[in-house]
Amino acid sequence: MAANIYGVFRENLQNAILKSKVLVVGAGGIGCEILKNLVMTGFSDIEIIDLDTIDVSNLNRQFLFQKKHVGKSKAEVAKETALTFNPNAKIIHYHDSITSSEFGLSFFKKFSVVMNALDNRAARNHVNRMCLAADVPLIESGTAGYEGQVELIKKGLSQCYECTPKAAQKTFPGCTIRNTPSEPIHCIVWAKHLFNQLFGEEDPDQDVSPDTADPEATDTAAQVSLETESSSKGNINRISTRSWAQSCDYDSKKLFTKFFHDDIKYLLSMENLWKKRRPPIPLDWSNLPDGVPGSSKEMAEPGLKDQQRWSIAKCGTIFAEAINNLNKSLKSNQETTPDNHLIWDKDNQHAMDFRVLIFELIFLEYHKKQDLISTMAGNIIPAIATTNAIIAGLVVLHAFYILENKLKECRSVYLRLKMNHRNQLLVPEKNVNPPNPKCYVCAPTPQAVLAADTSKMTIRELDELVLKNRLNMIAPDVIIDGKGIVVISSEEGETEENNNKILEEFGIKDGTILKVDDFHQNYSLTITIMHRERPSIKDESPEFLILANEEDLMPKEENNDSEKPSTSNGKASLTYILLMSHLKIL
Repeated sequence: MAANIYGVFRENLQNAILKSKVLVVGAGGIGCEILKNLVMTGFSDIEIIDLDTIDVSNLNRQFLFQKKHVGKSKAEVAKETALTFNPNAKIIHYHDSITSSEFGLSFFKKFSVVMNALDNRAARNHVNRMCLAADVPLIESGTAGYEGQVELIKKGLSQCYECTPKAAQKTFPGCTIRNTPSEPIHCIVWAKHLFNQLFGEEDPDQDVSPDTADPEATDTAAQVSLETESSSKGNINRISTRSWAQSCDYDSKKLFTKFFHDDIKYLLSMENLWKKRRPPIPLDWSNLPDGVPGSSKEMAEPGLKDQQRWSIAKCGTIFAEAINNLNKSLKSNQETTPDNHLIWDKDNQHAMDFRVLIFELIFLEYHKKQDLISTMAGNIIPAIATTNAIIAGLVVLHAFYILENKLKECRSVYLRLKMNHRNQLLVPEKNVNPPNPKCYVCAPTPQAVLAADTSKMTIRELDELVLKNRLNMIAPDVIIDGKGIVVISSEEGETEENNNKILEEFGIKDGTILKVDDFHQNYSLTITIMHRERPSIKDESPEFLILANEEDLMPKEENNDSEKPSTSNGKASLTYILLMSHLKIL
């Protein structure tokens, strides 16, 4: 079937569609719908890029894919399927990352419009900057359950993706994960780390054993006793969790006893940790409760099998089964390559069972509230195919406005879960949102303030945590303004000797100005340093802040816009999204 648009659109729009060249970034739920809409409305020169491969879990909403395509490139299969709708279209696919150096400024400049269908902030930030540098209109889109949004990003006309600051991804101190996992997300990370320690790629930073160096546990009798014992016995030759598990041939009883009984009792000896929080309860392998917490007995519950709660005894049984099966898989992988390891796969039932039951056990030990797990499960925000279809339709309608040079008609549109007071489910902004004059990306002279402890932050942290992670640069170069001292170079190895030095060693202190350039993104930024003491390891505040100016440190009143949809369904739903994203993705 070929798309014939003659007589469907106005002549000038029809000609613009036929002559345009568009880029679709992402071939997932929204990307599949966008690609289908493009070929069905006559777009004949399309390029699509996605690094991901097709997973079984994609098939319920990404309709360009079938079961036979599992494991193949999303971009390639999406192209092949889309061509069946319009064989006359020219579609080029890339199974690659959009941040690759192959897709530089000249690559973006050749497109009439770019359409984002991404699901991660780093890639969105990168495409945002590339389109600003190339002066190409970008249509940004996203969905969360029954809600979604579409917005235009055009240099000098509208706000960019980074004009409104986004919350930084939260990280957790290792001692919190190992000793006092007080939140569900801590238990999820603990479960992830344990899988890697036993079966995955080993990382010493992901140790789950009790952390005796926890500063909150110091000055206790137990701590003194532990240090005395260590001193009396000399240097203890400690082995890794993997080596210990292998030495006992992955005996499920021994593993369970170590992680959920012995280690917990060891933690209880750190008395300072439990003065202001509920202490954990050790679990005895030979005496696991049969009942489901919150009910008189274990019974068949309504709902699907995956929605039914497990008793602690059943968790023990499934733990043994998962350990045995994962151990067999590990041994099978190592028959040809001894250093091989398992990669967690959400479609592997044993791996999934392991991650879920470990989460439940550690959460129950510390909180004894299995009902909360069910509460979170009831508030999950799923990916909805119809939401993706609506948002993808709006994306292409925005593209029509752009091709007709009616950019001011491209107002942001929000899809709501419930009708507003005007009986609208699709709520448009009154006007195109103008650029934020203080934006550190799209302002005429981008500037930002870095509030950090200059007596503790290293050059490596500045490069990796601030510039690459938080500011999403690809290959930054940094010099001290007025001195010409090169602090960080994008040339490999050129400034490697600086990595472990403290900012103060370079004279970088309160008031110092850094000039930062990322030539790959064609992006320049001036950063003013503001000294701010690093919070203690137990403090919830971030180690550093990126601000438009120093005034942003002052508290501000919240501005709740009732027209814009919420991306969460309450605290429980946000927690469950974090839960599922870690259980199924990390």
